[in-house]
Amino acid sequence: MNSQQLSISQQTGSSADTESVSGTLVSRRAALTSTLAAAGVAAFGTSPGRAAPAAQPDARRASPKRYEMKKSINLWAFPYPDKMNLEECLKLAKRAGFDGIELNYDLDNDLSPKAGIKEFQAIRKMADQIGIALSGLCSFLFWPYPLTSNDPEKRTRGLELAGKMAQAAHDLGVKNLLVVPGAVHIPWRTDHEPVPNDVCDQRAREAVGKLVPQAEKLGVSLNIENIFFNGYLMTPMEMNAFVDSFHSERVRVHFDTGNVALFQHAEHWIPILGKRIQNIHFKEFSKKGTDHSLEAFRPLLDGTTNWPAVMEALDQIGYRGYVTFEYFHPYAHYPEALVYQTSDSLDRMLGRAG
Repeated sequence: MNSQQLSISQQTGSSADTESVSGTLVSRRAALTSTLAAAGVAAFGTSPGRAAPAAQPDARRASPKRYEMKKSINLWAFPYPDKMNLEECLKLAKRAGFDGIELNYDLDNDLSPKAGIKEFQAIRKMADQIGIALSGLCSFLFWPYPLTSNDPEKRTRGLELAGKMAQAAHDLGVKNLLVVPGAVHIPWRTDHEPVPNDVCDQRAREAVGKLVPQAEKLGVSLNIENIFFNGYLMTPMEMNAFVDSFHSERVRVHFDTGNVALFQHAEHWIPILGKRIQNIHFKEFSKKGTDHSLEAFRPLLDGTTNWPAVMEALDQIGYRGYVTFEYFHPYAHYPEALVYQTSDSLDRMLGRAG
């Protein structure tokens, strides 16, 4: 072999070795790709090129069904006015993910007889700028000034305040006013003299009847709340008869889940009340306790309410309005926690949790 043949032979051998090594690398790469593809099929149960199936809802985390209702929270869950002003409360509710907030009318503070149309419209403008709706207006004033009190002066004052609340609701651009029509008994007040049942019923009908013309003129709904602790309108049938007796679309029901929970069940009331329900309080209650005062109410999901049954009952009657968390004890420390926890709980109940 001459030098030229040796050079050709070396080049040929080098080329063959390179091809051999290259072939080995290609084979290993192909094998690895095939292995990974097979692993993907085994793990996700699909062939290459197909998308993995969507994750199924986990009923342990949240409702598998989404309910088209709106989240709201009452102002009593905030440390207002001691630690937060009204604007701070509205902004916190918005940040926490609420669609609306329910305001309260009292004898002082921002919503009271001391305020007028200018102040109420300013509150509405502030809410609009923040981007949160005003879901309703309610008040504790029906307790010191019951519409059915044995004291004529208290009855007169109660009716006067209820009229002011209706006007305030109108000026705020709010359609829903919660009304407590009367009370046989008020267990948390020592200054209330028990009222006979028939007398209570007569006075309640007279008082609400006087409020109806104003409500119809203002376009505000007088939503009668079930209380249970007051010994009046103790069944959904009684509530229906009371509301229907006014023959007005402006007399509706404000249904409170917690107020029937001591001896009854919210999901049983809802189908009977039906389309009369205009607004709702979601109040948690524990049947395991022995305290029958306002202390018996709990943060959402920390009680014995059958929330899946309640949600389904509301859905079946076509309710699409606000579901408002009502709670009277803002946290003493880090009060934002209650607001965010409630928002998360409502997301899970409404099937909004991802």
